Amino acid sequence: MDKRLLDLLVCPVCKGPLRYHRDVQELICKADRLAYPIRDGIPVMLEDEARKLGDTDEV
Repeated sequence: MDKRLLDLLVCPVCKGPLRYHRDVQELICKADRLAYPIRDGIPVMLEDEARKLGDTDEV
């Protein structure tokens, strides 16, 4: 994931910052507890495609 692109991306729901999880290829929004997938190197920034994080998920 390109660092410059990551600096520009924000959560589409709350406009907050995102954290990149390299191991699972997701962008994490701590505020909304959502994980946006990265498919073929392209972030899928759609709320409907985001995975809700559970209590045991690392944020």
